[in-house]
Amino acid sequence: MTTPHAPRRSAAEQQKLEAAYRQLCEHQIAFNQVLGMQIHEFNGPNGTVCRFDMRPELVGHYLYGRLHGGVTAAVLDATAGMALMVAIGEKFAHETADQVMHRFAKMGTIDMRIDYLRPGIGEQFFAQAMVTRLGGRIGSTQMRLLNEQGKLLATGAGAYVIA
Repeated sequence: MTTPHAPRRSAAEQQKLEAAYRQLCEHQIAFNQVLGMQIHEFNGPNGTVCRFDMRPELVGHYLYGRLHGGVTAAVLDATAGMALMVAIGEKFAHETADQVMHRFAKMGTIDMRIDYLRPGIGEQFFAQAMVTRLGGRIGSTQMRLLNEQGKLLATGAGAYVIA
């Protein structure tokens, strides 16, 4: 854990870490590529925002062109995982990017609940996730999915093994 005397990683090392997060999320996790997910912003303790565009492959209701519920769940799950990665990176701010990235080898979803509030209608979607608890072995998150008009489409909560 970070101690008051541990030096924080350099700005260059922080940029390397953020590039590694982006590489993992957008290129190394093949399913995220299928979804078209991109990291929109890292908000540190306030969470992470990912975005994706509506495409025919993501439609769940063919008559109305609504987003498939499984896409909603998968994007919220992945965004929550990214928020936890950022939080872990902050918790271990004295470690290098490589050391922090190594911590994610055993990370996984334990439990997740999604509440679908409105039909998934939109051209662009924004998934937001915030860490509500970061323990030594378990992390908890709250998630939201909005369309480009800011309409709240779904909320979620997740628990993840992080160690």
